[in-house]
Amino acid sequence: MQKEKIRIYQLLPRLAGNTTEGCVLYGTIGQNGCGKFNDLSVHFLREIRKLGISHIWLTGVIAHGSVTSWAHHGIPDSNPRLIKGRAGSPYAIRDYYDVAPDLAENPGQRMAGFEELIDRCHEAGLHPLIDFVPNHLARQYESISSRGVKHQLGDKDDPDKAFDPGNNFYYLPGKALELPPGLNHLPYVKETTTPPYHELPARVTGNDCFSHAPGFDDWYETVKLNYGVAPPPEGGQHFDPIPDTWNKMLDILLFWSEKKVSGFRCDMAGMVPVDFWQWAIGKVKAAHPHMIFIAEIYEPATYGAYKTAGFDFLYDKAGLYDTTRAVLAGLQPASSLSSVWQSLNGLDAFMLRFMENHDEQRIASAYFGQGPEAGIPAMTVAATLHQGPVMIYFGQELGEKAEGAAGFSGDDGRTSIFDYCIVPTFQRWFNNGGCNLQRLDPGEKKLRAFYQKLLELCAHPVVVSGEFYDLMYAIPAHLHQSLYAYLRWDKNNIWLVAANFSYEKELEADIAIPPHFWQLCGRKPLPGQGIRVMMNEGSGHSDKPVRTGEGGIRLYAGPLSAQIIRIL
Repeated sequence: MQKEKIRIYQLLPRLAGNTTEGCVLYGTIGQNGCGKFNDLSVHFLREIRKLGISHIWLTGVIAHGSVTSWAHHGIPDSNPRLIKGRAGSPYAIRDYYDVAPDLAENPGQRMAGFEELIDRCHEAGLHPLIDFVPNHLARQYESISSRGVKHQLGDKDDPDKAFDPGNNFYYLPGKALELPPGLNHLPYVKETTTPPYHELPARVTGNDCFSHAPGFDDWYETVKLNYGVAPPPEGGQHFDPIPDTWNKMLDILLFWSEKKVSGFRCDMAGMVPVDFWQWAIGKVKAAHPHMIFIAEIYEPATYGAYKTAGFDFLYDKAGLYDTTRAVLAGLQPASSLSSVWQSLNGLDAFMLRFMENHDEQRIASAYFGQGPEAGIPAMTVAATLHQGPVMIYFGQELGEKAEGAAGFSGDDGRTSIFDYCIVPTFQRWFNNGGCNLQRLDPGEKKLRAFYQKLLELCAHPVVVSGEFYDLMYAIPAHLHQSLYAYLRWDKNNIWLVAANFSYEKELEADIAIPPHFWQLCGRKPLPGQGIRVMMNEGSGHSDKPVRTGEGGIRLYAGPLSAQIIRIL
């Protein structure tokens, strides 16, 4: 039985502490600024903890390719043609044994700055998580640390072989890399005097693009790592002896585990063979039993295998996120959310639920929910559906809309991970390190209070370790389009959770609680008990009182609202 429900707060230090007011399109670090490790003070971290957060995912801290030059600190420059945005993708790792110099007040002491941040996280009562990016790395990867040099990737490869179990990369012999012509229109590429980048033979691109000419939408700035899986048409796995890549990636995991981080969010874990994970996670946890491993994975058919391999939690993007988004878009009825838990075959407690992260569009953006209110029913369900962890993305709790283009990312409803820019709502809450509500408008304050209340309720034992009972089979069919309702219960508590996903309709609903449930929990049925409203949130939530009826509860749910009701 779990002792707590993990509540993760994802943030990019590059953006979180940036105090620049307004940004230039494709601006440099000098023009647009950059947050630093030091900006994440103990005060800042304690305020995040007070929001109801248990774990903080520090995104983009490992050294990655960037247009910004740090050559005067002994860091090799990257060819701008291999960088997405001036700041670069946090997932095009340049050195697995280093942190991004952008994030350090003193770049020459950048690792010490990171270690001090980890200490501050622990002091504030937060468990720090970082990314582990095992599937691909930057084309110009080069470790400059002594430990990294000893484990340099590709240094013993035979590039004349398309595949060899001993190679760290896959090759396309006889073919030179041809970068997408579209990148020549990027401002920082047009202005560069750096000679063109040459790669012969070309290495396979990170998103399994086995072409020497990846497209602009491919991960052209990265190369795929070889874990001993032969590509088609030959196919097959070559795991005996242990491939060299396995040993090198294990060393990276152990290196960061020794830095007192609490765990890893493993990028594109499903693109790396499950056999590696079973081998590596076992070895890491033998040395560091507390470490948490979270798999970014989008293939439900493989969930069981990756959980068995040692992952503590798995992304629930292909299930809950996609289904909830379809419900909000009116493409599926709210009752279709029942299919999410039904399809998991008992894995609910191991699924990480969210409605925003760095890959997805902001709920409040014009591309998704048209406003932050859509997050109220969506996040209430994501947070309370089962015992597994829940995550929010910095600025989500303030209704960040990600409006306008910052650079490479364009204007797509996402906060750019590629550019030096800001998150306006979060910047106003950050308030030059004050971390308070002074610059927030009333709607933002109210929304943040909702998230704080929801996360507080998540810490209750009935959510942490209680049982789940779906009520949709007992609810009238005419309510299925907009309403989703269920019970969370244990021997001491029964909570009714009801979410209205309609943008326009107030629902008057009689929530019948079947006799089967009362038999299951050993309690007397309603109306013998009283009720207490624990949460009633939404832009149009009804002020009509919740009432008990014969065998159930009558509630009034305004548009885009959520209620949590305790049956006493």
